[in-house]
Amino acid sequence: MALLLATPLALLPATGLAAEPLLPRAQRPGLGAEDPRRPVTAEEAPWSGLARVQTTLGGRCTGALVGPRLVLTAAHCLAARAGRWVRPGSVHVLVGYHLGEWALHARVEAFETGAAAPASGAPGGDWALLRLDRDLAGPERVLPLLRDPPPRGAPAMLGGYQQDRAERLMADTDCRLLGPARDATGRPLLRHGCSGTRGSSGAPLLTRDGEGRWAVAGVVVMAEARRAGGIAVPVGAIGPLR
Repeated sequence: MALLLATPLALLPATGLAAEPLLPRAQRPGLGAEDPRRPVTAEEAPWSGLARVQTTLGGRCTGALVGPRLVLTAAHCLAARAGRWVRPGSVHVLVGYHLGEWALHARVEAFETGAAAPASGAPGGDWALLRLDRDLAGPERVLPLLRDPPPRGAPAMLGGYQQDRAERLMADTDCRLLGPARDATGRPLLRHGCSGTRGSSGAPLLTRDGEGRWAVAGVVVMAEARRAGGIAVPVGAIGPLR
């Protein structure tokens, strides 16, 4: 999969699986030698804008509230068997999830992806917009979007419901953006050095906007195999949001 990028990264999908607190580091891509992640509360900004996205097939990922009934996540989180997408109604979105409880819940009524089919092989199209069956969030939870590419070295954060700590939000709150890249089809990507493993797929890669707010710079789609970091699809390559 390193051949999909303009730079020689060894990457693995970051899709969520069942929680395994004692998995060896080799089975937790995207963390590296040290693990700087810490628990964060789902009721405080910007983490209140994150959601746990799960399907009836057992897949779990992370998503970002980008509208009252619109969630941004990774397309491969919606993969079913035989190269098909899951049915929209089988996808649940839980906001404020912590230790088996949550504040808000909705089902997905429709979704749009940047990929023609699951496992299309081009990470630049690995994004999905989920349209919910009801308004799920007020403006205080909706995360702003950063349409312009952030500068290399900008401070960043990455949090999500990750495989080894699936019942609580874990986040790397002190990492950096590493700059742009492209996949084999020429689609833009955004490299980062934030720690996040399986289950962080679909999580928002956060950085500061011009007003100093934490905003979504991209949606995380892959993790490095042997060190902290991975790639995201930049917001400017997603959409239109509707």
